[in-house]
Amino acid sequence: MKRAPAGLQARALTWLAQREQSRSELRRKLMRLAARQQRAAAGDGEAQADADAHAHAHVDELDTTALAAQIDALLDHLQVQGLLSEERFIESRVRVRAAGQGTRRIQSELAQHGLKLPAQALQALHHSEAERAMQLWQRKFGSPPADLRERARQMRFLAARGFSSAAICTVLAAAAEPCDSS
Repeated sequence: MKRAPAGLQARALTWLAQREQSRSELRRKLMRLAARQQRAAAGDGEAQADADAHAHAHVDELDTTALAAQIDALLDHLQVQGLLSEERFIESRVRVRAAGQGTRRIQSELAQHGLKLPAQALQALHHSEAERAMQLWQRKFGSPPADLRERARQMRFLAARGFSSAAICTVLAAAAEPCDSS
């Protein structure tokens, strides 16, 4: 199998040096970069005959398949070297997002990358969720809601950030507002 172009490997290493990347995220970025490079190498896109265009479309499809295989091989190589790690990516995302987002939102973001929180990390997030929600609520609002409209706004704010209804009720109860957990 042909190796991925050196420029793609260099760019992958640059992105990994900036921050942790998931395999799917890095693959998507590399595919986009390779497609741009192929279009640039093809020229300035002058109009061609229909038959010629059809033939080029078939060749581009084959090129994309071959390029995808090269990129997958590059990603495998980066994983073997320890430069691309989904475990580190998960730890990094959790560390960065935990202060301002609830467990559901963090799980959703990881699912978009095709990843799942390990049981131990999930349990730790669940245990700290009410405390994290309270800290976020303090930073954003700091005082109990004056009326039902403000209470609903505060609840929506926390819910939109992925906090559970139990954590939201705990926060509002601590702010001296009874919470109906329905």
